[in-house]
Amino acid sequence: MKQRVVVYKKLPEHLTEQLQAEFDVTLFDRINDGNRAAFLEALKTAHGMIGASLPITNEMLEGAPALKIASTVSVGVDNFDLDYFKQRGLMLAHTPGVLTEATADTIFSLILASARRVVELAEFVKAGNWKGSIGEAQYGVNVHGKTLGLIGMGRIGSAVARRAHHGFGMKILYNNTRANPEAERELDATFVSKEALLAQSDFVCLMLPLTPETEKMFGAREFGLMKRSAIFINASRGRIVDEAALIQALQDRTIHAAGLDVFEVEPLPADSPLLALSNVVALPHIGSATHETRMAMAELAVANLVAGLRGEKVPHLVT
Repeated sequence: MKQRVVVYKKLPEHLTEQLQAEFDVTLFDRINDGNRAAFLEALKTAHGMIGASLPITNEMLEGAPALKIASTVSVGVDNFDLDYFKQRGLMLAHTPGVLTEATADTIFSLILASARRVVELAEFVKAGNWKGSIGEAQYGVNVHGKTLGLIGMGRIGSAVARRAHHGFGMKILYNNTRANPEAERELDATFVSKEALLAQSDFVCLMLPLTPETEKMFGAREFGLMKRSAIFINASRGRIVDEAALIQALQDRTIHAAGLDVFEVEPLPADSPLLALSNVVALPHIGSATHETRMAMAELAVANLVAGLRGEKVPHLVT
């Protein structure tokens, strides 16, 4: 009898066909109120599950006694309780590496767009307000030669630092759980305390995973330590930031601007105060959203799942 797999995010057709050739597959493009009951019912006999963008609760997993592996089409694993997986002996796989460069591109686009007011001024032109040479009211700020502070220096942080150092001659400061000798050697990056980083950086880029320890770790105190001319960038996880404190800092001009790809609640509510602020660039969580990267992520997630169900070594196992 074939092992059963539940897919809870639409996969490319050839990957769906690959899974169907080997397993008994139940497909859901996404989970909503209309199909949640059917999804939970399918989990009851599932040996594997694959998808993304859905909190997978311990209660859901308790109802899946045959489950061996969950494969997420993401690098972040904050939708899962890792302690539960360890206690039960379940495998959890993710997709690091393949999204590094695309996400770093997105982060640097936020740096440039926020500094040079790209979105705001593009709308200015589209609205027919460009009547002549622009004045100081439309000026942005330089990126080249400025100081970039990275809170977190893993794969993606290092990729952002490479762009900043080699492409824009920026000084790199970083704070991390441990030193990154390679970044220090190749990018002239300097390890500093979080307080020193906030005080000295022209751009502060949050590059951390969401964990119980990092949730809402960045708030009013941190914004207060930043330069009033500084720009805050977040493309990691929205819940790492106290969003109310961020809004206040932007409204009061405690900081100059923000470039955001992630938010406490996603999709971002249409009545969010962030959307009324001209000094905010807001994107719909597009960090890895290129055709090439999303395909590579899906392929890796499927490879992880198949290996786990076959009893082979899983390429990228979290636990």
